[in-house]
Amino acid sequence: MLDILFKNCTIIDPFNRVETKADLLIEGGRITGLERDITPRDGIKTINLQGRWVVPGLVDIHTHLREPGEEYKETILTGLKSAVAGGFTTVCAMPNTRPPNDSASVTRFIIGRARECNLGRVLPVATITKAQKGTELTEFGDLLSAGAVAFSDDGLPVKNSRIMRLALEYALNFDALIISHSEDLELARHGVMNEGRMSTTLGLMGIPNAAEDIQVYRDVRLAETTGARLHIAHVSTKEAVEIIRSAKRRGVRVTCETAPHYFSLTEEAVEGYNTLAKMNPPLRTEEDREAIIEGLRDGTIDCIATDHAPHSTLEKECEFEKAANGIIGLETAVPLGLRLVKKGVLSPMQLVELMTVGPCKVIGLEKGGVRPGELADLTVIDPECAFHVTPQNLCSKSHNSPFLGETLEGRAVITLFEGRCVFDLHGMVS
Repeated sequence: MLDILFKNCTIIDPFNRVETKADLLIEGGRITGLERDITPRDGIKTINLQGRWVVPGLVDIHTHLREPGEEYKETILTGLKSAVAGGFTTVCAMPNTRPPNDSASVTRFIIGRARECNLGRVLPVATITKAQKGTELTEFGDLLSAGAVAFSDDGLPVKNSRIMRLALEYALNFDALIISHSEDLELARHGVMNEGRMSTTLGLMGIPNAAEDIQVYRDVRLAETTGARLHIAHVSTKEAVEIIRSAKRRGVRVTCETAPHYFSLTEEAVEGYNTLAKMNPPLRTEEDREAIIEGLRDGTIDCIATDHAPHSTLEKECEFEKAANGIIGLETAVPLGLRLVKKGVLSPMQLVELMTVGPCKVIGLEKGGVRPGELADLTVIDPECAFHVTPQNLCSKSHNSPFLGETLEGRAVITLFEGRCVFDLHGMVS
């Protein structure tokens, strides 16, 4: 366990609504001091953070770890290495593995493998329906007992409205969370990018905003009918944001997330048939991007999730229509979020809240933040640290990022999990 004194920290702790300059003392892996001008002690290493941010360990509510079944893309170990390099100490593992996480045995396997890795916390999300076929509900009670924290058929929507209603009603027995992949497959059929000017220019089949909006409205309306908890994954359209904003005003128990690529990029990134910018939902227009940013600013969007989706080069270096959907995102989320802070759209507290308190509230995870008595679960962020995105600089097993070759500003430099240092970019702690 760690014994260390961090001097000259900028503490940003939305759990306790604290933003201050202070020193932070950690002894035996636990926070024991948080005040100005702590005197260094013999035997305890002292590090001057020179104003770098110390925040609660980040939480990603939407991560694809690919294990079991697609370990050539990512494993739980490499996914956790990528997570802690991005400042995340907790990730929710989405269930569309092979086999899908539709049974207690798969849930227990994921938790057990994460414990063996001992780098971060993995919270499995189980499927809503068996084999994600959309016809028969999984055993929610057994899956929750095994350690699942929510239910989603992510990667696929629950097409049948009756089945979705039954899932929401069944979830009420446990006050469990249903996560919706909102996509009307008939409207999206054969589409490979956003429907609009760019898809016409490139001669590619487009996916209209309505494919997302209609499904968001349906699931919000079913949540309103049943009174169940609903979370909308990877929101990408202006209209979806407004549907959710309106539902929240009516008291519907709905939350939602977006991903950094939806507030950082538009469909223009696909120009030149760039498969690294191919994802589902697709990158939308500038109007949609601005609506996503406004949703983050006004609190309509509850959290930033990475939707980290690793794929091998074989699945990306091919014809655009055949290329896999998705990008990696764990290691670029912080610098992309910091862009909004530097533009004055979000305050540092708002950004950290969207990546800690927000996801914790959605999944019901209790964390104590940065306060004495807590086991150190912390991230040190250097807002000015340059991060050149190359395959060699990434910890993920896959490198499918539209930001390859770019230099981003700001990143996590130290990550502490359960009182241990699990990532140290500059070797300051070790």
